[in-house]
Amino acid sequence: MTTTTPEETIAGARERIDVLDDRIIGLIQERMAVSAVVQQTRIASGGRRVNLSREMEILGRYREALGKPGTGLAMTLLELCRGRI
Repeated sequence: MTTTTPEETIAGARERIDVLDDRIIGLIQERMAVSAVVQQTRIASGGRRVNLSREMEILGRYREALGKPGTGLAMTLLELCRGRI
């Protein structure tokens, strides 16, 4: 039977966190690219760059899933994807 030390457990968990962070960053970059397509298409068809009702849906989804901190996370994602308004 092999037992791990606390240091080994922490190191393994940190490696997993690093892998997860890399995936999250990749997904955010993908989201930014898709959002750019939406914005460009909306502007080209005479619409506005930002759809506030859609942003409220996104804020609600994140708040519902993650609680109050989810709202802040969603705001940061929205800012990354559409820029400051």
